Order: sequence, then C-alpha cells, then structure tokens
Amino acid sequence: MNIAYAMGSQAGAGLGSSQWMSLLPLVLLFVVFYFLLIRPQQKRAKQQKAYLESLKKGDRVLTSGGLYGTITGITDNEVTLEIAEKVRVKVAKNAIAHQ
Repeated sequence: MNIAYAMGSQAGAGLGSSQWMSLLPLVLLFVVFYFLLIRPQQKRAKQQKAYLESLKKGDRVLTSGGLYGTITGITDNEVTLEIAEKVRVKVAKNAIAHQ
C-alpha cells in the first residue's frame, strides 16, 4: 500500500508541472507578439498623435491620399491645405500622413 501511495503522489506532482509547461509556449508566443507587433504599433500611434498636435500654419504636409500642400488653416478636426496657388481644400486632421 505504501508503494502505490508513493507512486500516486509522484504522478499527481508531475501533472501540475506539465500543465504549466503546456502553457509556456502560449505565454512565449504572446510575449513575442507584444514586442514585435503591439508595442511598435503603440509607439507609432503615439508619435503620429504628437505630430498631429504640433502642426501649425505654414507647414508643408502630405495627406494619406497623396496630396502635398501647405497648411493655411487648422482647427481641432480639420486642416485647410493650399495645394496650388489659390486652390484650397479641407481635409480631416487624421488624413495628414507626414511632412
């Protein structure tokens, strides 16, 4: 009876350890995704937000639609761009891609 009890306790202890080992690849996969995908995307979004907040009149910008223009007016949600002499368009502030 003592031998059977000793074998049973070893099997039970091994089961708890194997459950943690089966979760280890899943945890490692999440860590890899976080550092390769999620964190860089958050960093880019933070930089884009700071860039949009720093826009001012006279800046030359490129929209996500491919228009180059100079900012002639700016509000909270939209930007007025002069894309040619006396040709102005209003675009959403979020449509500004970069300088």
